[in-house]
Parts: sequence; structure tokens; C-alpha cells
Amino acid sequence: MNQQITRQGDAAVLDATLTALVIANRILAREDVIDDFGHISVRNPLNPNTYFLSRSRSPAVVTRGDIMEFTLDGDLVGDDHRRPYAERHIHGAIYKDRPDVNSVTHHHARSVLPFTMVDISLRPMFHMASVIGKDIHTWDSQDEFGDTNMLVDSMEMGHSLARTLGNNRVALLRGHGCICAADDIRSVIMISIALKDNAALIQQTRQLGEVTYLTDGEIDMASKMLLSEMPLARAWDYWVGRAGFSGL
Repeated sequence: MNQQITRQGDAAVLDATLTALVIANRILAREDVIDDFGHISVRNPLNPNTYFLSRSRSPAVVTRGDIMEFTLDGDLVGDDHRRPYAERHIHGAIYKDRPDVNSVTHHHARSVLPFTMVDISLRPMFHMASVIGKDIHTWDSQDEFGDTNMLVDSMEMGHSLARTLGNNRVALLRGHGCICAADDIRSVIMISIALKDNAALIQQTRQLGEVTYLTDGEIDMASKMLLSEMPLARAWDYWVGRAGFSGL
């Protein structure tokens, strides 16, 4: 009986995780973080050595049937002949190098892109953006790989990018986009949206004058508060409703 209860509990956890991943794809599309490209993954809650990610498809239309499972080396678990994302190695490498990370996004939010090409700080300038963290570094594929197609399509490149991320929540990719990493799906969505909004507000503010960024203490204290259960639950309800899943 205990084994049966355990199996039922595991199945419920897995079901909730995959459902949240599908909804997360739709949320990021609705919030203009991810467009026709970009992706979000989640580590398998029952096996930390695998993760879930949609097949290569626009996030706005991802369904439960699109979700695939991969090893941390990017190898498909099971028999599925559909095309995976070429940049799945971003996710696997981060999960390998950061055991504390359980969800990852890669996106090309247009407000963020200019900061990948100029020496202007993307440090938080308002309290909701504190969740992106104090330190945001830029990874340049040229440094190790020279001219490429600009995709992170190998584990070697994935680990290189993960080194630039370090212990932070966000890293930029020169001329490409960014990655966000967090403990869970709700947190990584909050970080991804806040990064996009912070980038846009910095650009707007610089037209008026110099930007006053948050202090280290403000970033630490505000982000700890915002990434706690109540704010995350409230934000999740809002995002879910806007994505058309009200009532879940």
C-alpha cells in the first residue's frame, strides 16, 4: 500500500510539473518575453539527472504532448523522433553545473538585446527587478569559439555559458539574448519578466537623465521578499489569468 501511495504521489508531482511547464511557455509568450523562438525547461522533480523541455516549437502553442525528457547531456530519454531545440544544451549544462537550479529560460526579449552590445549596466533600477540580482555578466561566443551561427548548440558551449552565469540568476549573450536561472518555474518567470521590464525602464530613464540603481542591500532584501511564497503565488495567478488559464 505504501508503495502504491508513493507511486501515486510521484505521478501527481510529475503531472503538476509538466502542467506548469506548459503554462509557463504560454505565460512567457503572453508577456512578450519569448516570441517564436526561445524556451523554458524544468528539472525532473523525481530524477535530478534529467529535465523536461518542449520539442522545437513556438512557445505560444506548446502543449503537454510536446514535452520531451532529456539527460543533462542533451540526449533524449525514450523514443521520440520529433525535432528537439538545438539549444537544449543551455539547459543541460546549467543543470549540470548548478545543482541549485531547477528551471531555466533562454529568450531574446527585445528590450534586453541592446545591453548585450554596450557597456551599460542592466543592474536593477526598481524594486520588482531586484530578483534579477546584482551581477549580470555577458558571454561572448567569440572568445572561445570564434565565428559561429550564434546558437549554443553544443555541451561545450553550454558549459562555457554556464561559467559566465556563475552563481548568478541572469547572464547576457552578446548579440543574441539572455538566460535566466532559478529554483523553480514561478521564480524563473518572475526573473525573466523583471529583466525585460528593467531593460525597458533603464532605456526610458536614460532619456531623462542618469539612472539611480538599487543598492546591494536593497537588491538582497527586495529579491528575498519577492521570491518568497506569497508574492510568487500572487504573481503566478496574475500571469496564469493573462495567459488564458484563469481558474487553475
